[in-house]
Amino acid sequence: MDSPFSTPITDRYFEDYIPGSVHEFGSITVTQDEILAFANNFDPQDFHNDPEAAKQTVFGGLIASGWHTAGLMMRLYADNYLSKVASLSSPGVDELRWKHPVRPNDELSIRVTVTDVRRSNSKPDRGIVRSFIEVLNQKQEVVMSMSAMNLLQCRNPG
Repeated sequence: MDSPFSTPITDRYFEDYIPGSVHEFGSITVTQDEILAFANNFDPQDFHNDPEAAKQTVFGGLIASGWHTAGLMMRLYADNYLSKVASLSSPGVDELRWKHPVRPNDELSIRVTVTDVRRSNSKPDRGIVRSFIEVLNQKQEVVMSMSAMNLLQCRNPG
């Protein structure tokens, strides 16, 4: 998938995030071993960590924890979208939704829409970029979505 960014991630600053632009990146494969390892460490529910018991649940089989899906999204987001030179932090996320189960061997990608940018009035060397992130599976179903805020340095602080 191509990204319409005109600058590489190693030279991307606040000014490069254009409201309305859409960026797609992927993919990453979800393996059963990773689903089980994550669930055993962080979310030990039968539909996440016991393939046999998961068959008897409403999901009819093993699914990834939503938090695991969020971690996979973050991998794609950090590797492809978030600046390697200007990222300062994130004040948080809003409206995190898990819309469809993620299963072993699913191929995930992300679609990120820049929804708003605002330069800081008190610190003009930085700004806030708001993005709407969708995680898609190989069927192009949205399996997770959220709105994120990132604080980024400006290329031109004046």
